[in-house]
Amino acid sequence: MTHPIPETLVGVDDLAKRLGDPSLRLVDARAMLSDPAAGRAAWQAAHLPGAVHADLEHDLSDHSVTGQGRHPLPSPVDFARRLGEWGIGPQHAVVVYDAGDGSMAAARLWWMLRLFGHRQVAVLDGGLAAWRAAGLPETDAVAPVEALPPYPAADFDRTAIATADEILRRQGEGPGWLLDARGGERFRGEVEPIDPVAGHIPGALNRPFAQNVEAGRFRDADALRAELQPLLHGRDPADVVLSCGSGVTACHLLLAMEHAGLSGARVYAGSWSGWIADPSRPIATGAA
Repeated sequence: MTHPIPETLVGVDDLAKRLGDPSLRLVDARAMLSDPAAGRAAWQAAHLPGAVHADLEHDLSDHSVTGQGRHPLPSPVDFARRLGEWGIGPQHAVVVYDAGDGSMAAARLWWMLRLFGHRQVAVLDGGLAAWRAAGLPETDAVAPVEALPPYPAADFDRTAIATADEILRRQGEGPGWLLDARGGERFRGEVEPIDPVAGHIPGALNRPFAQNVEAGRFRDADALRAELQPLLHGRDPADVVLSCGSGVTACHLLLAMEHAGLSGARVYAGSWSGWIADPSRPIATGAA
């Protein structure tokens, strides 16, 4: 590509100028928790030209894994093979999009590629909704993909993934080390529409991922930084862990932090659904 893509967000106008670039790969990561088949069906109906589809449940998760939440990470071997099948190698710039704000599940795939050390990956700001609002082209044609060998990465960067054992060890630390990206009602335990137990991990502060966007697009980096930095209570971002319900919208909060220049936070992949898989672990309700 003439210029590298950003490592966080790319706008629809910039992406439109790059369509047809042989080094560009597009991935449609639309997903809907209430209907796991809806994302692929939507992609089949219309998508950006050349985009392949990444299925949250089948490509970005491994449901054979138990005790790690509702969306356990796939094995690195399986993920590397899938990237190759999509025609993605280390030499490619990748843009991931979903229906709108990136939370389901563009940011998840963005994070997973970064775990492989792939930095030339960005989320389309505003997703398909912004693309359509700009009157840009879509197609229902499924373009043939020239498959590649599995992506040559030996493993995920495990240092970027927080574990339940770490969360247990850090109980009792002062505020700012753990941020929960779920909505306030779920964080406080007032409602729980998905998981069998309501509440949050003790020590967490609540930062709903929806506050990162306005009209479906990420807010200005300076504005986000002004809101997010105080939540860290003076900590280096690399000392901060991000959580949500199942390790999906936590990636959206990570993307917002990176966009805001607060780089280096880590994601607790199991998140709340993984935490409560062990009933001996403590839970909290109410405001932090």
